[in-house]
Amino acid sequence: MIQTSEQYQHIVQGCREIFLKKTKDYGTSWRIARASSLTDQIFIKANRIRTLQETTENKVGESIEGEFGAMVNYCIMAIIQSRAPQDLGLELNEEQALAFYNQVAQEAFELMEKKNHDYGEAWRDMRVSSLTDMILMKLLRIKQIEDNGGQTIASEGIESNYFDILNYSIFALIHLTL
Repeated sequence: MIQTSEQYQHIVQGCREIFLKKTKDYGTSWRIARASSLTDQIFIKANRIRTLQETTENKVGESIEGEFGAMVNYCIMAIIQSRAPQDLGLELNEEQALAFYNQVAQEAFELMEKKNHDYGEAWRDMRVSSLTDMILMKLLRIKQIEDNGGQTIASEGIESNYFDILNYSIFALIHLTL
């Protein structure tokens, strides 16, 4: 488990660096996006990964690893958006954005540790393609919950699905890069 924790934090650090660089380039323009738009953006990334896994032909040139990293960041943005108070402005300064980012990343890490304990690191025996399929399934669940106005009867809510996608993406990156 120590190895997983270190690998996990290494991946998050890389994603955080990209988030900060893009924040310098674009500000927090993502704050204008509705939750459903962020869900759709994550869906596009996951669907592209699946297409690349099935066809093995990459005409755009962006890597599968980059797409999984983007999904980590988009999930964090979606969770930030879902929690943001109504009066929070669109433009956050770098420190504010990073504080929100770090809070969600820490919660995801703590969730991963709990689930890894209970599931015995089963993800290590999964194929990256299976992680991709699990992400797509979670996205379809989120889309259905969004279409239902955020209401669920017996299921986890949207945020818990984002956390699962975030962690599956990190697991895929561990498989692919470490």
